[in-house]
Amino acid sequence: MRELTGKRYWLVGASEGLGRALAEHLSRMGVELVLSARSEDRLKELAESLPGKAHAVPVDISDTASVTAAAEAAGQIDGMVFLAGVYWPLKATEWDAEKVEAMCDINFTGAARCVGAVLPGMVARDAGHIVLTGSLSGFRGLPGASGYGPSKAGVMAMAEAMHCDLRKTGVDVQVANPGFIRTRLTEKNDFNMPFLMEPEDAAREMVELMLTDSFKRSFPTVFASFFRLSQFLPDWAYYRIFA
Repeated sequence: MRELTGKRYWLVGASEGLGRALAEHLSRMGVELVLSARSEDRLKELAESLPGKAHAVPVDISDTASVTAAAEAAGQIDGMVFLAGVYWPLKATEWDAEKVEAMCDINFTGAARCVGAVLPGMVARDAGHIVLTGSLSGFRGLPGASGYGPSKAGVMAMAEAMHCDLRKTGVDVQVANPGFIRTRLTEKNDFNMPFLMEPEDAAREMVELMLTDSFKRSFPTVFASFFRLSQFLPDWAYYRIFA
């Protein structure tokens, strides 16, 4: 069981939705937070509203220099949680290059930039904790997810590869794969979202993962089981059901 109280964590993508809910949860637990996102005003408002110590450090994760500067401003941390993301529902028949590139650049490459800013120092100290945010949409290709699904699948694969290399070191890697969460991003969906979670419920799942030594948690459980089972379906059956 991992102890979080008294630790210092950098939350990237903390200004709203799941990130904000996780910040509120961790702050109540006594975790000192460095809060990052693009909007400095939102970060300052959040930092002032939290019960514990919190610092606002704006960052543009599409820019390597900005990520490097933010990591330096964050200072020594015990852990980093990457929650930033952008999303547009997008079918391949309606390909929008700008939106697809943005999803790949923020969701996946942004995660890689932030990992790159903190991991070498953690490896040198042989201590640290990195939590990445995947998605149930990253398990297998889904309709309308030509940009978002692959960007999250990349994050999940990166977490798995990092876990292979780091599992016998002092640096822990975890990945959380949530389903639908009621946020500004999912408001864009015009379809029914099964097992839709409130951000506070998803944040509770992430904290429960962070307190354990487990590598991965996919939630909500019943909905996640459906996606895990889909990986065993042969292509002819999978695409007959989903396509």
